[in-house]
Amino acid sequence: MIVLRFCVLLLLCVAVLLPATNAQQQSARPESHITYVLKPARVFDGESAQLHEGWAVVVRGPRIDAAGPLKSIHIPPNAQTIDLPGLTLMPGLIEAHSHVLLHPYSETVWNDQVTKESLSLRVARATNHLRNTLQAGFTTIRDLGTEGAAYADVGLKQAIEQYIIPGPRMFVTTKAIVATGSYGPKGFASEWRVPQGAEEADGVDSLTRVVRDQIGNGADWIKIYADYRWGTQGAAPTFSLDEIKLIVETAKSANVPVAAHASTAEGMRRATLAGVETIEHGDGGTPEVFRLMKERGVAFCPTLSTATVANLGNKERKREMFKLALASGVTIASGSDVGVFAHGDNAKEIEAMVEFGMTPIEALRSATSVNARVLHMGDKLGAVKQNFFSDLIAVEGDPTRDVSALRRVKFVMKGGVVYKQ
Repeated sequence: MIVLRFCVLLLLCVAVLLPATNAQQQSARPESHITYVLKPARVFDGESAQLHEGWAVVVRGPRIDAAGPLKSIHIPPNAQTIDLPGLTLMPGLIEAHSHVLLHPYSETVWNDQVTKESLSLRVARATNHLRNTLQAGFTTIRDLGTEGAAYADVGLKQAIEQYIIPGPRMFVTTKAIVATGSYGPKGFASEWRVPQGAEEADGVDSLTRVVRDQIGNGADWIKIYADYRWGTQGAAPTFSLDEIKLIVETAKSANVPVAAHASTAEGMRRATLAGVETIEHGDGGTPEVFRLMKERGVAFCPTLSTATVANLGNKERKREMFKLALASGVTIASGSDVGVFAHGDNAKEIEAMVEFGMTPIEALRSATSVNARVLHMGDKLGAVKQNFFSDLIAVEGDPTRDVSALRRVKFVMKGGVVYKQ
């Protein structure tokens, strides 16, 4: 509790010191009740392959009040008009695999971030990461592990919800769960007990307690490492099938889904059979495993950026794996593992998905309506529809033809609040 209170106090101080990027950020709370009519050149609704020209979108507070042809929708007389000439309006982007409490390994290696950087320093950095993410058009993120920063993600989420700092909607996993001896930091003498970047647990009693404790401290999802680089060899499965089933069953009783880091075919197979909802990375995926995932309704988050941007892993192996996943028809969620590279550069994942074989429209859906469904928010996020959250961005160009348009974000709204214009 002392650490959590300290983090909240630090966030308050940082929010006062950080300069707002525009006037809207300084008065976010009062602005959320304003009714707007947005008039872009065209609209990508999150699902249709055809852009809608001549559309307008009416936003009333945190929800979309109406969306459709300008002549056919009612515009309240008190609505403030925001003209977006030449721009494509679309749902706010969703990042399904983020680490806001990490910064690029090219700046500081992971071991040193976990063991040498104070919690207060990491939280201060994370406030900038969250702001940069929102400014880049990503209005929702699933953050998959604090990497040694305890429950700091919960405090950051609360700070955003209370308008203390600007940032995207957050779904958090807190510490992540690893089998004893399988994670890091590594490289220390065996007589030293070094704090880990995730929470170790094994067997019935330990796993049950840890899952419940993380949920009790604010985890929206549970993340496990179904395999990892441990022992004297490379990546290998860690938890048994029965252990993963126990984790899933314990979390499910609280209506909390489970995500699994898995880079080996056997780790992916065990996690799928145990009932996890998403598998992350999947570098060793096979046609058989991807077919099993499709049959069981398990979504796949390939994190292509780890190879294309952060130079972690084999790029050609990633390309081959992604082709297998596409051919299988498994649901593909867009998630980049951002944190190992710079926050705000999240669009690189969508570009990589297209580079590796997805069509632009498929990649856009993955980062909007598909991700919303994966996060159990398909009736609230990821589309430009009446009664959906008013999380909207406008970009220069046509992203359905050229996803690099996502690099040119000119307008950002989240929950009816304008953060960039």
